[in-house]
Amino acid sequence: MIAFPENIILEDERVLLRPLEAKDLVHLIPFALNEPDTWKYSLISAAGKVGMDSYVQHALHGKKEKKEFPFIVFDKASKKYAGSTRFYDIQLNNLTIQLGYTWYGQAFRRTGLNRHCKLLMLTYAFENWEMERVEFRADSRNEKSINAMKAIGCTVEGILRSNSIIDIGGRRDSIILSILKKEWFGKVKENLREKIWD
Repeated sequence: MIAFPENIILEDERVLLRPLEAKDLVHLIPFALNEPDTWKYSLISAAGKVGMDSYVQHALHGKKEKKEFPFIVFDKASKKYAGSTRFYDIQLNNLTIQLGYTWYGQAFRRTGLNRHCKLLMLTYAFENWEMERVEFRADSRNEKSINAMKAIGCTVEGILRSNSIIDIGGRRDSIILSILKKEWFGKVKENLREKIWD
């Protein structure tokens, strides 16, 4: 069985994804203080200094437990840190994984950065880890996120009704999307690469 990795660094000419560390809090705090709407649909809010500190600690705990692998995202075009993303619900025995907890600062949205990140992460999941399935979830009201996932080739599977408590209060319905290994090699990878280089 494939072992949980000690280190993953993913990189292309546009973006660098490196393992999130506690000291990276300094790079993410400005988003927490100045862009609170970023976490409108998130299960875990990282708004404010305390919120971001808790967010980072939660991610690092998940990595220690070998359930998650969080990254900090560095945008090479602007030479600035852009946000964070991670692998989670890592099930090496079932060869399945979830990709999420993805967020970027306002200046980095709809710039093509996300597609570069997704290509790197999906390539690693399917071609290094040899996963059979990569799953994505989102608040069913978050149309921008859902459309972005559809655009990279995800298939909608359905809705989990009232399945999660939201950090800021209330509950949400979660939409489930996925990409299977045969779909990745069949057309999704090629289509995503074409969109990046258009």
